[in-house]
Amino acid sequence: MGGGSGRDEGPRHQLCLRPFELARTPVTRAEYETFLATAGHPPPAGFDDPRFGHPNMPAVGLSWHDAAEFCAFVSERDHRPTRLPTEAEWEHAALAGRQTALYPWGDAPPESLPDYHTRWRDGPEPVDLYPSMHPLGFVGLGENIHEWCSDWYAADYYETSPNHDPLGPSTGHRKSSRGGAWRHAVKVSRCAARSSIPPDRRYTDYGVRLARDTSSDGTT
Repeated sequence: MGGGSGRDEGPRHQLCLRPFELARTPVTRAEYETFLATAGHPPPAGFDDPRFGHPNMPAVGLSWHDAAEFCAFVSERDHRPTRLPTEAEWEHAALAGRQTALYPWGDAPPESLPDYHTRWRDGPEPVDLYPSMHPLGFVGLGENIHEWCSDWYAADYYETSPNHDPLGPSTGHRKSSRGGAWRHAVKVSRCAARSSIPPDRRYTDYGVRLARDTSSDGTT
């Protein structure tokens, strides 16, 4: 984990993580609308903006607290504990077993993505608009939207983080997130790139990808 070019991405270190599942796509607007209708939760930022209205768009405008409540809703609905991924889990999934990879799809530059220069003009794109270029088939990992992680953020956390299942600092003022986003000049992120904002902020380039624990034999 780590070792990238950012000032908060070092030092590079080796980790051991418990088995986990990570969703193939971010949570879609259609999935989040079910939560809003069932739980009576207030809609996220930009919910009425037609740019974000396609049912297969990623659900955006969620605060970290909104994302955590959605996880609790899914946990109760599916009778399976569901949560946000840790930063370590997200980066592990992005690397997909490779010792090094600059981007989730490999070392080729962002411009190598299909139609890169014409995508993300006014908002995110539907999660299934393009086929996956990731070794494990993840869609949108590192592009399209930022994805909330469970951890509190600290720029120097890697200097003291444990080497088994790091969960981030115990307290903080900002929550970690990963992935690139449509609002930025460079629309994708490196595997090691870190980002963070306060947990109460709601931006239309922030969404969520779900995670679950599994046992070593693959059972829940």
